[in-house]
Amino acid sequence: MAGVNVHLDLRNPGTQTIGVAMRWTPKQSLQTLSLPVWTPGSYTVRDPSQHLHSLSVVQGDRVLNVERRSPERWEFSCVSGEPLCIRYRLEARQLTVRTNHLDPDFASLSLPAVVMLVEGERWHEHCLQVSVPDHWSVAVPLALDAIGSLFLAKDFDQLVDAPVHAGSFQPERLSVRGHDHELILIGSPPSGWPARFKHDLEAVCTAVCDLLDSDPPAEQVYQLVIQSLEQGYGGLEHDNASVMQFPWPSLQESGGYRKLLQLVGHEYLHQWNVRRLRPSEFVPYRYDRPVISDGLWFAEGVTSYFDLALPLLAGLSSRLDLLKDLGADLSHVLLNPGYGIQSLADSSREAWVRLYKQTPANAHSQISYYRLGTALAFCLDVHLRQSQHSLAEVLRCLWKRFGVHGRGYRRTDLIDCFTEYSKDLETRLPDWLDGRSALPIEASLQMIGLSLNPVRDKTPSAGWLIRERQGRVWIDRTELHGPAQRGGLVAGDELVALRDWRCSSVQRCSELLQGDSILKVTYSRRGLLKTTELSLDDPGVDRHELAWDPGASQAARALRDQWFAFL
Repeated sequence: MAGVNVHLDLRNPGTQTIGVAMRWTPKQSLQTLSLPVWTPGSYTVRDPSQHLHSLSVVQGDRVLNVERRSPERWEFSCVSGEPLCIRYRLEARQLTVRTNHLDPDFASLSLPAVVMLVEGERWHEHCLQVSVPDHWSVAVPLALDAIGSLFLAKDFDQLVDAPVHAGSFQPERLSVRGHDHELILIGSPPSGWPARFKHDLEAVCTAVCDLLDSDPPAEQVYQLVIQSLEQGYGGLEHDNASVMQFPWPSLQESGGYRKLLQLVGHEYLHQWNVRRLRPSEFVPYRYDRPVISDGLWFAEGVTSYFDLALPLLAGLSSRLDLLKDLGADLSHVLLNPGYGIQSLADSSREAWVRLYKQTPANAHSQISYYRLGTALAFCLDVHLRQSQHSLAEVLRCLWKRFGVHGRGYRRTDLIDCFTEYSKDLETRLPDWLDGRSALPIEASLQMIGLSLNPVRDKTPSAGWLIRERQGRVWIDRTELHGPAQRGGLVAGDELVALRDWRCSSVQRCSELLQGDSILKVTYSRRGLLKTTELSLDDPGVDRHELAWDPGASQAARALRDQWFAFL
């Protein structure tokens, strides 16, 4: 068969190791192989080649010499026109939506971290075969050959965009606008999934289609994969699938089920926004290096804004629920020091080195383009509604203009489209993207009769972020010019005692902040005990909450009702 044939051997799951074999007929005597350094949708270099070993190449009865040219790139010489086979093994012990995991219960594979790109074969057909234990089934969002043993991909990109799941699960069917999707549930909450779970998933996915005024672009081949875990949260979008992880204890919390529905809606919406409608820098993907784009605010921020409303649009939550969730995101932006340091465009551009590599020490100097993008999307939506338009209209316009045709958009394309609906956004939008603390959040809220009310903390502020480990408390971060920083404390210091009382937990430290405004601190730095005194700040704002503005005008209330429709 022409192209590249890939075989994955998962028959020994207890080893947590994948066996990979790739076969093709080389057209050139010099062959170059590379393993993608990142997974589209997760904008950071992960270097999956660190998990690869036992690489060998055989052509006929000859073992060929392979030379490594870089951490992710190999070369070898061969006889052109004669079939060959490369084999290697991969450790699969990272259970996230963008990495590989294999154990005796199930397999979850992200193929950019599995399959090598053969230079010259990227746009040729690839076939995939997966061998699993006898009692397991295999789910891959690709068409099968006539025999039913090979998954067919038109090229390398389509192959590695197809997540692989295997285990003893039984796929179920979802119907969205008459299109059948496959629902794969891996694991289950202790009390099982809610009785109306499938119905609610269909309602949320249908709400996404209504928002875009479009049938699902994946049509009949779409897979929704939800892994129920004790810990872990995340999602990764694909053209014809989404893979999600959700912590089942959250389902017992207020708003937890709504958060799960929002996650599903977010990833489902990515069929349109991000996968097919995406920044021009990602058309096509470059798998060998980071690709900088300032468009991630639209790809993720706009999607995050709409996911908050999808349960409401599906008839599964209330307007008050939406205000609570949006208020939490706006509060995060306003209380984050990074809002005044990093612009939204820079947050997008610096994703590769900042967002996915956060540390407690640098958290105050950056802000997520998810949250800040949500805030900008809200401001844009309110602004557009003053001229009888909406953000959903702009998204639909961009979808028809770029997404349907697979054309990547540039910043100027976004601005031009927004300007068609509101002329002044030609200058306002660049200012909001490139400025710091630039968004008219409070003014936008007033326009639709809402107010963002501060809720103050109950304890004085020491200006630190602390964590607890094995009965000891450590400083993770100090606030700029806050009490801890003024008192000479730094990240990495261990808190031993406050007010001469031993502090062995975060809760105990919080209790000991009460009292006199001068706080004696005994701490350890690199094993040496020291003391300092902090002058505590008054309790600060813990969070903001959205509420109805009782003094809102009739025009503001009318605009608010239009906004709640979101379409």
